[in-house]
Amino acid sequence: MTRSDPIRRPCRRRIPFFAACSLLLPALAPVAGAAEGSRFFLRDGDRVVFYGDSITEQTFWGAGAYADFTETYVLTRFPGLRIDFTNSGWGGDAVSWSGGGPVDLRVRRDIIAHRPTVVTIMLGMNDGKYQAFDPAVFGTYRDGYRRIVDTVRGELPGVRLTLIKPSPFDDITREPLFGDGYNAVLLRFGRFVGTLAAEEGQMSVDFNAPVAAMLRKAREIDPALSRKIINDRIHPGPGAHLLMAEALLEGWNAPALVADVSIDAATGAVRAEGARVGDLRMDGGLAWTETDGALPMPVDLSDPATELAVRCSDFFDALDREPLRVSHLKAAAYALKIDGSLVGVFSRDQLAAGVNLARLQTPMARQAAEVHRLIERRNHLYFVRWHEIQVSLVQLGSTDAVDAAIPPMLRAIDAEEDAVAAQERAGAQPVARRYELTPR
Repeated sequence: MTRSDPIRRPCRRRIPFFAACSLLLPALAPVAGAAEGSRFFLRDGDRVVFYGDSITEQTFWGAGAYADFTETYVLTRFPGLRIDFTNSGWGGDAVSWSGGGPVDLRVRRDIIAHRPTVVTIMLGMNDGKYQAFDPAVFGTYRDGYRRIVDTVRGELPGVRLTLIKPSPFDDITREPLFGDGYNAVLLRFGRFVGTLAAEEGQMSVDFNAPVAAMLRKAREIDPALSRKIINDRIHPGPGAHLLMAEALLEGWNAPALVADVSIDAATGAVRAEGARVGDLRMDGGLAWTETDGALPMPVDLSDPATELAVRCSDFFDALDREPLRVSHLKAAAYALKIDGSLVGVFSRDQLAAGVNLARLQTPMARQAAEVHRLIERRNHLYFVRWHEIQVSLVQLGSTDAVDAAIPPMLRAIDAEEDAVAAQERAGAQPVARRYELTPR
């Protein structure tokens, strides 16, 4: 192998679907059919590439990023779909320059070589050069963006694009650096992105508006803490990334429902959507076995900045509804345990109105958090493979001995990635859990 030879990572091998899950599908038909009923944008067998700058690359920083959160949602909400995700974000990128080599090379190597069926593109933060609006700078952005889109569509007929309006520069919790501020420039860039998507018959998604609206609310509640949501004014923290993932998933028509269960404590009648409920016992309290067809999104509300961001948004209503309703209870309050673990104590009225379990630390949330941790681990492995070996080590030059060592290194990382991907899929599968409601 010479140093000029391209090293292209093949698409991940398909992980066989687990036979055990197939036994649950008839009972969980509402969840299995959710993708069809809502016309979810992604399909079984899709290959998704996220393309962008450091705000996309942030998935490798260990802070939680929209690409990771999006992947976690898809795997935990639709555990039967087999979809590959590749993050091709590179810090410092713009439409006309990249730290990963010439943009045309980046597009061929980091998008087209993966043969994706779906590509998201978010660029613009660096393109405006952190200065007041300049028509010439905008012209470079406009022309460069069109070139990327034309290249991708020309090389990948039938690819479905999602063009993302740039996320905000935080001129909201802090004073603008000049005039109307840099975010006003990004808003103008975003309007072009929306127009281009419409012209191309593709989808556009707005990351700027929902995050900016959240920041305005957060500033009113806690001005000091609100500044930590986008700590350096550019790179969102996990709370803002959650809202960016929400915007992308809503654009893809993602269902909000995890599972919806209602139980009448007087008659024993059960209504369940997206879940199977059985072995109901009513003896002073209630107990039942429940198998949900999906998992809630893992949200770390122990982080103050994340909690503030989520509180100032519609995240749970829009993307993470897991209501449990129990009517006609006799006692004033009840303790809820799932698999023997105390989830909380709720009044009779709260349970009758419905408790959103997705907001709580349940065994299901812990299961989803472990899937998310595995996704982060696999993406870190891919980052090392791609960024540090495939690109940096090869393109910066090396000795013949190092050249000979590169293919075995890549194969070893690929094998570890596949192993982690199998763990992810296994970890996302439905699990039967025991619920107990005990009078307090």
